Amino acid sequence: MVKVNVPEVLRTELRRPSWKRDHVALGTNTDPYQWVEGRYRLTRGVWEAMRDFSNPCSVLTKSPLLLRDLDVFRELVERAEFSANLSIPTLDEKAWRATEPHTPHPRKRIEAVAELVRSGIPTGVLVAPLIPGVNDDPEQVEELLGLLGEAGAESVSGIGLHLRGEVKEIWFDWLRQYRPDLVPRYEELYRRGAYLPKDEARRLSDLARGPSRARRLRENPAAEPEPATEGQSPAPQPKLF
Repeated sequence: MVKVNVPEVLRTELRRPSWKRDHVALGTNTDPYQWVEGRYRLTRGVWEAMRDFSNPCSVLTKSPLLLRDLDVFRELVERAEFSANLSIPTLDEKAWRATEPHTPHPRKRIEAVAELVRSGIPTGVLVAPLIPGVNDDPEQVEELLGLLGEAGAESVSGIGLHLRGEVKEIWFDWLRQYRPDLVPRYEELYRRGAYLPKDEARRLSDLARGPSRARRLRENPAAEPEPATEGQSPAPQPKLF
């Protein structure tokens, strides 16, 4: 389903007297730079509307396609609060191909971070989802943090895997097919609900800080969210599939 009139509808909503110029975050539910965006170019129209109405906004995506709209981002940061964020959960080729099929290569996303930073766009990275036993090797995460520091990411945070709604059964089907060795571990981790136990969530969140992260990231990085645990509202997690 493609809502081809979204830019026009958005402009109608933004000009309503009742609209209070709240922050609008794209990508917290569905990635706005999916393949189809290369054809329809609807997201660009959304940014142009945000620019024209000076409305605070941000984006979270897995795709370097957002660089296509870099000129609009430059105009946005001059008129309103705006930030770009990329989801990069792993550098490991096997883990990437297994858990994020048909998504752009992680290193291409890192290159996009560097380009955004060079263009003066506030840019962060979400190392998520961090998946126990799949992409949580400390050395691999540390390598990723090093490259993000070199790229100039202003903030980096890590979030463990959330298994809300039907995603839980999809994930367990994947485990049974590709990683049956992890099934008992996940049955224990998620036996009480959709979120990891507090200690495990904290462990994964700490991975994204890294022992030498302070030396690599810019000064005064944005505050990092607390990891979501049972009973708490989680930070947005990008789609796994």
